[in-house]
Amino acid sequence: MRKEDPMAKHFIAFWNLENLFAPQDFEDRPEWLAKRIAADLKGWTAELLDQKITQLVSIISQMNSGKGPDILGVCEVENRFVLDALAGKLNEQLVGRQYIPVHADSNEDQRGIDTAFLYDKQEYGHDPATLFNYFVIRRTGTRDITQATFTTKAGQPLVLLCNHWPSRSGGSYESQGYRMTAGETLSYFHSRIREELGENIPILAMGDFNDDPFNESLVIHAEATRERGDVERTETVPRFYNLAWRYLQQEGIDRKGNQKLLSGTLYFNGNGNVFDQLLASKGLLISSSPLRVKEETARIELFPEMVDNRLSEGPIRFGLPKGDFQKNVNTKGYSDHFPVSVELEEDQV
Repeated sequence: MRKEDPMAKHFIAFWNLENLFAPQDFEDRPEWLAKRIAADLKGWTAELLDQKITQLVSIISQMNSGKGPDILGVCEVENRFVLDALAGKLNEQLVGRQYIPVHADSNEDQRGIDTAFLYDKQEYGHDPATLFNYFVIRRTGTRDITQATFTTKAGQPLVLLCNHWPSRSGGSYESQGYRMTAGETLSYFHSRIREELGENIPILAMGDFNDDPFNESLVIHAEATRERGDVERTETVPRFYNLAWRYLQQEGIDRKGNQKLLSGTLYFNGNGNVFDQLLASKGLLISSSPLRVKEETARIELFPEMVDNRLSEGPIRFGLPKGDFQKNVNTKGYSDHFPVSVELEEDQV
């Protein structure tokens, strides 16, 4: 970012890192969690973690034209240990970056996984007092929503909400109520943020919502719409503009190397789902705002080495050993989700 630029750019990304756990023998893991995930982590060594992080860094460092994201939201991270390791390797790879984590260890999810942010501390301020966690309670565990407020060099606040909504385990219909509850939770705190900081405060919600943009949890409960005008005109309802609809206009690479429209950020049984989404508030849409979303830049971050051409062009997973390294781990893999990103622009004073 240069002061002489007429417009500052902010590159924001999100990625579900799929099971970024500390090694099997990590000493600071709570006893209850160590017992619960012992089978999954059997054979998960420090060397495998390092390789997994190397793979993730190879993709993250290509984003934003090789500069890396300014802020990266993540989910499925176990603790501060793995976040520090990821930030450290990114800082080695991207000269001039100084990423640090924003993270609150929830210890609530059944598998001990959290949402968090990495941000370049040279480009943004962050007050730890603005860090909040909201938990979506369900009988079989919880998932959290992490809220943090960042400040640009020009002094503009940006509120980010990183989401990981309850999974579809047990069936999408049977579990949908949990995600509806998550949508209500997000919408409630969207409303509270507007009450506390003003109705035009810039807010960007991101995450793995485990539902598509057209599902009720997003459309009805989180008030996330594909109609930008509805968000711009809203006065009292805390609506989001769902940028994920733009992904469906994006081309990817098929198994023969041909271009084709993408169908998802993750794939299950050969079918794509758009679970990874970016939701922009009114404060990022109106022309009078000093910080605005460039909706045409919303995209799935897709690099050829990530694509599994054997499985409907979905992402190549890294996996966990679960006692069988040869069968369950692909050290050339990354995650079972593709990252997503968008750019914001800011008027320079």
